[in-house]
Amino acid sequence: MPTLQRRDIEPNTPHLFMPTAARPVRAKVRVLRRDERVEPHRHPWGQVAFSPRGVTRLTVPHGSYIVPPSRAVWVPPGVEHAVTVVEDTELRTIYLHQAPGRVGPAVARADEAAWRQCRVLEVSDLLRALVLQIDTTPDVLGATVDPALLQRERLLGALACDELRRAQPVRLGIDLPTDKRLRALCEAILDDPTRHATLDGWARDAGASPRTVSRLFRDELGTGFAQWRQQVLLAKAVSMAAAKQPMSHIAAALGYASASAFSAMVRRSVGQPPSQFFS
Repeated sequence: MPTLQRRDIEPNTPHLFMPTAARPVRAKVRVLRRDERVEPHRHPWGQVAFSPRGVTRLTVPHGSYIVPPSRAVWVPPGVEHAVTVVEDTELRTIYLHQAPGRVGPAVARADEAAWRQCRVLEVSDLLRALVLQIDTTPDVLGATVDPALLQRERLLGALACDELRRAQPVRLGIDLPTDKRLRALCEAILDDPTRHATLDGWARDAGASPRTVSRLFRDELGTGFAQWRQQVLLAKAVSMAAAKQPMSHIAAALGYASASAFSAMVRRSVGQPPSQFFS
């Protein structure tokens, strides 16, 4: 498979959408092609990444998250993240003003622990509609914002935050190691998870023994290779489903002997049948 020539996009515009106490919820939109990526960067505010169309992959130091239209990813303040475009996408980013010492969309203190780490969330029809309505005009130095627009932005933002607080988390994330050898191997699997079906093939690519790679998975990620790769395949399936590919094709492309075997894997992983999870 040929290597894509990627045009890197510098993350040089977030300051034009900076959330403040006066404008606590800001929205930014970018249309990105499959061969584009946003280099690692961070913000002092929290953000929600959402793609009403297309698929992106958001990577943080300790994990990778697929973002199809039915999901969103929460990134806490200060967490470095990069974006890789899996399918042509319209990426909507919601920036949230954070009061000192607080995280999340104005959640209760008892719930803040869950918002101190990245999480994948279901996107309700209402949340989708709200995000699409929030103004995406960048700041202009010295310009004033129409009071009516500000009032509308505050109302939409407050309701969007309420929907975020209610959004159900989804078990759809891939842990990544800090060990450089294992990290390189994991990123190779993320890029092409079906190149090898067994640990032996991936270990050969890494120039290590299967026993060594297996030990690194247990030590670094607290899981076995097979379980970790299963999460990668599930994320790949999410991407393919977002492109409207049939379940039978997805199952075959991911190396499953039958659609029923693939369905069983999905049920074990997320507790839902494919028809519900990928809807």
